[in-house]
Amino acid sequence: MIVERTDFVSVPVTDMERAKRFYGETLGLPEIEHSEQGFPEYQLGENVSLYLLQMENIGQTFEGPHTGSIALRVPDVEAAQKELEAKGVEFDFDESPFDSGVCHMAIFKDPDGNQLMLHRRYAPRG
Repeated sequence: MIVERTDFVSVPVTDMERAKRFYGETLGLPEIEHSEQGFPEYQLGENVSLYLLQMENIGQTFEGPHTGSIALRVPDVEAAQKELEAKGVEFDFDESPFDSGVCHMAIFKDPDGNQLMLHRRYAPRG
C-alpha cells in the first residue's frame, strides 16, 4: 500500500453552528465550498482539510471528543496563542507554549472538547 497524503481529518461536534463559528471565525480557517457534501470542510495548510461531523447526521452518536491533538503548524506559537486567547480560547498547562526541546506547542480545545495544538518544530529531527 502507498499512502499519497492525508486528505482530511474528521472532527465530531455536537453543535454545528457553534463549531463553524469556532473553526471559521475564531481559528480563521478558510472554508472549502462543497454544497453537495453537507459537511463543513476547512483547509488546514496546503495538504489536508478538516471536516466537521455531526454524528447524528450519519446514524451515530457523539461519544466524546478527540483527545489526540490535531497539530496546527503556525509560524510563531506564542503569537498565535496570544491571538486566540484574545478571542477567548483557553490553553491547557501552566507552561504554555511548551518547549519540548525540538518544538514549541500550545494545547487547547474546541467547544466540544476536541484537542488541538499550535505547533512549530525548530530543531531538526534527531
